[in-house]
Amino acid sequence: MAGTALLRAFNRTLAPLGRPVRSTGLRRCSSSHARTPAFFFLQVHRGAVLFTVPTLTYVGYQVYRSASMVHALDKAEEVLEQADYLYGSGETERLYQLLLQHRNSEDAEFLWRLARASRDLALLENISAQQKKSLTYEALEFAKRALEKNEACFAAHKWYAVCLSDVGEYEGTKVKIGNSYIIRQHLERAVELNPKDATSIHILGYWCFAFAELPWYQHKVAAMIFASPPTATYEEALAFFLQAEHVDPNFYSKNLLMLGKTYLMLKDHGNAATWLCKARDYPAHNAEDKQVHEEAVALLKKLKV
Repeated sequence: MAGTALLRAFNRTLAPLGRPVRSTGLRRCSSSHARTPAFFFLQVHRGAVLFTVPTLTYVGYQVYRSASMVHALDKAEEVLEQADYLYGSGETERLYQLLLQHRNSEDAEFLWRLARASRDLALLENISAQQKKSLTYEALEFAKRALEKNEACFAAHKWYAVCLSDVGEYEGTKVKIGNSYIIRQHLERAVELNPKDATSIHILGYWCFAFAELPWYQHKVAAMIFASPPTATYEEALAFFLQAEHVDPNFYSKNLLMLGKTYLMLKDHGNAATWLCKARDYPAHNAEDKQVHEEAVALLKKLKV
């Protein structure tokens, strides 16, 4: 554990977070920016032209325009629902191809989902190293665009933080440490916008755990690069993991495991055993859950439970 490369464990833990979030509390991220209709622009700047349009034609245009907008919104919602179904079903490649058709969208809802889909695709075993790198940077670009389109979208902040962490694997230690400040800021913003999103809180907990477990020599390296390197404690990590569990009990096998591991680091073997048993007994829905089960079993053996 102490010999791992700087932040490698942090990035490894973020990797499996491509999973459904059940307690988001929000269907769509609310937008704080109202758009001015193009027709209004014509009214202001080409008023003389409008006087030549018959009233009935104008009313008909407005009805047609309203119907078209409703249809477009319905279509967008339909695509998003289909995307969420594919995501929940683990259909990563189909999801990516569906959302890629909307890569030029101005809607943050499409863009953050596309960032997540690109990232999930990069994590598949059959993806080459070059493809993985390309998809990793592509995911970050989509997440960045989602933020530009709607700063008030909590999911855009969350996936920007996750994707920025992924890119750190290709950028070197100095950039990785520098990005860690930005990552935490966006995670905190995501939680501020949606306190019911347990995964954002969980990732904040792991951010703290990763920096709390850095060995002294890596802290020294970080201090040589930055005057004030990022620091955290196991107590902070524990608070976030417990908060995530309070928001959405039993939502994620990895959160149960991290609670057990954090209590172990704090020498509280009683609580450690309690949470590790929960992690061990969590239904294995996917490969990650199986890995969590195996690690929990191994740790419980060391505790002789």
